[in-house]
Amino acid sequence: MSTNELEPIGVELLESNGPKVDRSRTTGTPDKFLRVDDLHVHFPTDDGMVKAVDGLTFDLEKGTTLGIVGESGSGKSVTSLAIMGLHRGSRAKVSGHIWLDGEDLLQVSDEELRSLRGRKMAMIFQDPLSSLHPYYTIGQQLTEALQVHQKVTKKQARTHVVDMLGRVGIPNPDRRFDQYPHEFSGGMRQRAMIAMALLNDPELLIADEPTTALDVTVQAQILDLMRSLQDEFGSAIIMITHDLGVVAEIADDVLVMYGGKCVEYAEVDDAFHQPDHPYTWGLMSSMPRLDRVKQERLVPVAGNPPSLINIPSGCAFNPRCAFKDASPVACDAVVPELLESYPKHDSRCHIPVPKRAELFAERVAPRL
Repeated sequence: MSTNELEPIGVELLESNGPKVDRSRTTGTPDKFLRVDDLHVHFPTDDGMVKAVDGLTFDLEKGTTLGIVGESGSGKSVTSLAIMGLHRGSRAKVSGHIWLDGEDLLQVSDEELRSLRGRKMAMIFQDPLSSLHPYYTIGQQLTEALQVHQKVTKKQARTHVVDMLGRVGIPNPDRRFDQYPHEFSGGMRQRAMIAMALLNDPELLIADEPTTALDVTVQAQILDLMRSLQDEFGSAIIMITHDLGVVAEIADDVLVMYGGKCVEYAEVDDAFHQPDHPYTWGLMSSMPRLDRVKQERLVPVAGNPPSLINIPSGCAFNPRCAFKDASPVACDAVVPELLESYPKHDSRCHIPVPKRAELFAERVAPRL
């Protein structure tokens, strides 16, 4: 369906004074490969409760990619760590459901979860230099990741690791096998991390800012590599980033997070051609365009992200929103629900759908 065919739905409900109904795409049944349902991740501190993730819901099928975007502190990385079960053993209070292929990851034992990591699901961490052990060679670390899950000899493991290093584009992989992380460039360390994540053919790959601090040519190579490996293995991918250009390049769906919540959730073409939330408008207005001559300065999102200890009342974005005067209700009094604005396009905003479409066309679209 093209963007021009998008029609607002549920206008009567949004404009009425009656109760709102949550019509998001996800439900509480694990019929998708990955389903995150009403996830909460809170951290108790001396200053108060940090609500890093506060009621997040989304799903993902094999062979598709979900891009999760938002400013630093919006809850993106905390969500990925919750899926991997890496909050266990900490003071984090995690609730909700995370189903992976019908199995609730929040209910399985530590031993079962360890068996799933690396084999069923894997993660590429944001900083490969700090994620790789400096005292062990690249080959030793990748071999261990393979032998934990597969009964192979050291010779067989070396052969498989060298082959994977070559497939991710590392030159002379047989020689590089015996080198240490500090002997690799930033881009090659990232490729080694991708190789480690893909050694056991995981069905779910979580990539947390995999192209951060890489130059644009290496970034493009990494994205091409992830696409080709997804085509080969049929993996589901979660791409966590603050770079909308990366999302446009690789994602099928986009989830925009703010203050620990999802504020917009849509297919990637719809999200870029008809963004529906003022925060998404702000993110797009602050990004440079290479396909046109820019006559004016970029427009950043005013203000700063909220404290996750003292989240603003009502809509968390309302202190920074330039369009809240168009809302029929007080944005600082009522928390908006995540509702379907267009087919397969959800948004969390008090401004009625037709009015948002009008504001976007008149005030936002001309500057994008």
